[in-house]
Amino acid sequence: MAAWDLSVAVEDLGADAPPITVSVTSDLHIGGVILKLVEKSQVKRDWSDHALWWEQKQQWLLRTAWTLEKCGIQADAGLIFMPQHKPLRLGLPNGLNLRLRVCFSGTVFRTVLGICKMLSEFRNQLLYFLFPISLFSHQHNKGIHNLPYDLLKVLMSRPCLYNGMPAHFADSPKTEKVYKMLSVSQPAPAPEAIAKLYHPASVVDKAHIHSRWLDSSRSLMEQGVQENDRLWLRFKYYCFHDLEPKYDAVRLTQMYEQARWAILLEDIDCTEEEMLLFGAIQYHINKLSLSEPQTMTSSPAMDDLDSALQCLEVKLDGANSSPQDMLENLTAPELNDYLKIFRPKRLTLKGYKQYWFKFKDASISYYKSKEESLGEPIQQINLKGCEAAPDVNVAGQKFCIKLLIPAPEGMNEVYLRCENEEQYSSWMAACRLASKGKSLADSSFQSEVQSIRSFLAMQQTNPNTHTDDSMSINTHSLVSPRYSKKYKTKQLTPRILEAYQNVAQLSLTDALLRFLQIWQALPDFGISLVVVRFKGSRKDEVLGITPNRLIRIDLGVGEVVKTWRYNNMRQPVNQTIKMFTFFCTQSPLVAIEFDGNVNIAFSCVTADCKIVHEFIGGYIFMSTRSREQSDTLNEELFHKLTGGHEAL
Repeated sequence: MAAWDLSVAVEDLGADAPPITVSVTSDLHIGGVILKLVEKSQVKRDWSDHALWWEQKQQWLLRTAWTLEKCGIQADAGLIFMPQHKPLRLGLPNGLNLRLRVCFSGTVFRTVLGICKMLSEFRNQLLYFLFPISLFSHQHNKGIHNLPYDLLKVLMSRPCLYNGMPAHFADSPKTEKVYKMLSVSQPAPAPEAIAKLYHPASVVDKAHIHSRWLDSSRSLMEQGVQENDRLWLRFKYYCFHDLEPKYDAVRLTQMYEQARWAILLEDIDCTEEEMLLFGAIQYHINKLSLSEPQTMTSSPAMDDLDSALQCLEVKLDGANSSPQDMLENLTAPELNDYLKIFRPKRLTLKGYKQYWFKFKDASISYYKSKEESLGEPIQQINLKGCEAAPDVNVAGQKFCIKLLIPAPEGMNEVYLRCENEEQYSSWMAACRLASKGKSLADSSFQSEVQSIRSFLAMQQTNPNTHTDDSMSINTHSLVSPRYSKKYKTKQLTPRILEAYQNVAQLSLTDALLRFLQIWQALPDFGISLVVVRFKGSRKDEVLGITPNRLIRIDLGVGEVVKTWRYNNMRQPVNQTIKMFTFFCTQSPLVAIEFDGNVNIAFSCVTADCKIVHEFIGGYIFMSTRSREQSDTLNEELFHKLTGGHEAL
């Protein structure tokens, strides 16, 4: 049994204080070392939050029952005895800076959950993740709120509301002010300030942003984050569950702010019509936020952006069903009409061609003409599991539906063109239901049609409408720099005010939800980009990671080459949860196996392979959750799904 003197620096004694030397043996456990340090320091205080940090190895010694020999600690080990919770500065999506005490020794996963609870997240939600801002600090240090709001003394309370806010924010006028800043949208800065912020100029720039996410399975200290460093707190996964405006005012507002800045900084593309509508809703939200404080209430239209319609269907299915209704449902209704179809991979040079279409159950069939619809169709397309995205320009009378159809080799692209809004609303609603495996007989079909019609109505303008707000609107703070350069204020103002008339009657909660709904409907919504090089290829390409599929994108022209859906990933026998394996070698190389003997492998160029693991595994983890499980998070399962082959 070896014995030696071990020198340990105690952070609380100051940087100039000499280290404390204690006599130890190889079989002494970590807890024994801590006990000797406390006794020799002769400082009476609460040491329960302190732990040993091994500077050379960049790791915490948290297993107090392990011996020094088992940990590999020798006399030359540079140990520091320090608190596990330290101040950290967080930059929120609305530009607000907070300073609060967080855990530096636990995994980032647990640290983020603690932050979410502090910011009034009553249910455990995998919503935010952290990444350093040093890459863009010279731009973002010129943000809206540079001085941090201090929450170091805020003590967590049991989840309950007091005066409409979490009880731990109601302790003082100062903390109440901070909560209001968190839960109320902030005015947009001047156009000059927006122009100085970081704008990704290319796909590669967007990919570099996603290379900064911290590893959720390691602690902040292990990833080089120090006390009082500043991190961004952002939504990483574009799956928003169980949104309750009454309790999630902070979450809803921060979601809106992240979406708004994605639009203003051109992180996501949108049409001119959509930009004007976004500007009109922003203007409406700014007006309501500056008026008397409003309490967030549940929207009658939807309490959850992703699952409101599904909940409605569950309530209606089987309820109040008469025998006559059940008899009618035995014969599912159909849609029949002339539409135009375009298949880019097959008819690249021919464009759209008109056929007679029939929609029945969850599939569409098309024929040369209406007269031939009694015979065999030219083709029948099963839409179950497909992706249906809008491609609409109301002013230009363009009403198209972009379909991504699952296929063994990936996803096939098909475009349907409708003649008018009525036709588009019905067929788009049918395609969305079919993608979930539902027919036109489903109880939510009409509500889906009405939702689409209201969305189209919001994009219509009324040039004869007059308003007295033209002098108070700052149009260039409501649109991206691209449109600020393209149009003068006197050109933008009337167009934004025309769109504003369609949203002027919305409440604050409904306006926030409507903005997020339109954001979610954008074709590029929820795509996180990473530059990769596929095995066997000599050029770099882009991998787009979405909530339900991977997209291979040509870096030169920006076109989609191939797609793979997560539900086609190979899963072991007798597993109820879809599992998959990443093989991360020294290359490093990521390999994924799909059903049908389809395998892909690639190396990551702009990000660590662990970031790709966390995106894909995180989305699969989110898909396993249900409303009954919304109050708990299985951290072990999350790390198992996101850890690659080392975890499996």
